[in-house]
Amino acid sequence: MTPVGAGRFVIHLPVTAADLTAAQRLARVVARWTRVLPQTDPGETTVSAEDAQGVRHRVFCDARLPGGRRCVLRADHDGPCTRRLVR
Repeated sequence: MTPVGAGRFVIHLPVTAADLTAAQRLARVVARWTRVLPQTDPGETTVSAEDAQGVRHRVFCDARLPGGRRCVLRADHDGPCTRRLVR
């Protein structure tokens, strides 16, 4: 067991949404916003049902791209991975 104060800690911030699609959409917005903070890892963002928090759904594809960056598209996207959002 790791003693308190050693290693890294993860912050779990509960935010609710009406359904899985809405939760994933909101999670993408929040995760992209938090990229301004060096401590965040938006690519690891997941969502779960309130009563089944052990069953998590990925929000981003997060595949590694050449150069070490990660794909920023949704987890189930069609087409090739990219490091930039198309607006």
